[in-house]
Amino acid sequence: MTGSASGIGDATAKTFASLGASVVVADLNGAGAQKVAEEITAKGGSAVSCRADVRDEEQVHAMVMAAVQAFGGLDVLHNNAANMSAEIIGNDRDVETMTVERWDETHAVALRGAMLGCKHAVPLMRQRGGGSIINTASTSGQTGELIRAAYGAAKAGVINLTRSVATSYGHENIRCNAIAPGLIMTAPSIALDEDYLDRSRRNRLIKRDGTPEDIAAMAAFLASDASGYVTGQVFNVDGGYLAHHPMYAGNLDLMLADAER
Repeated sequence: MTGSASGIGDATAKTFASLGASVVVADLNGAGAQKVAEEITAKGGSAVSCRADVRDEEQVHAMVMAAVQAFGGLDVLHNNAANMSAEIIGNDRDVETMTVERWDETHAVALRGAMLGCKHAVPLMRQRGGGSIINTASTSGQTGELIRAAYGAAKAGVINLTRSVATSYGHENIRCNAIAPGLIMTAPSIALDEDYLDRSRRNRLIKRDGTPEDIAAMAAFLASDASGYVTGQVFNVDGGYLAHHPMYAGNLDLMLADAER
């Protein structure tokens, strides 16, 4: 699992381990990955850590081979890494103000990293008779926004990569699906302006905040045999953010009043 030292990756690694999976906790933050792996093993789970920069093909290859060396093979890959640093995501606005460096860095982690993960996981899954690849996309990859042009474009690429991999390898029982989180309360989200968070809540059908565990639960389903006939799909885990007409959530009280007339 890439990007597993914190947030969604951390929650997913721990969820998988609690369900009996052996987990490679991979992250550019090697110390953070080691801490998560130690927390898993302290609770009786099976995990090893691996420092991996998903922009680098050799390191991605070493990461998937760590699963073979530690556990005998690779059955599931969760491509979850993205550069969410304040320097990158905080300055990701419109194309007019975009720098080539910011654009390339965003795509190198989120999109190239996912491609390299798929590239090196497929041969190992073929040896096992199949497997499940889960890519973390985003609702931002499905709608236009006033900010995060690079991030949205990269996540749109992840969605189409998901479909391409599913199409190419489905006949070998290698499945590939994407999870598109809405606003999930990870550390970067918690740091957002409260007015922004309130606007998000007003425009969701489910009013509570999304948690990393919500994404982990969907990832566990997609990793399991319960989803064995599911591939090439995008699952929005967003509290209904994309499910309704834009007028609906923000004007619910008015619309209900109209309906009662």
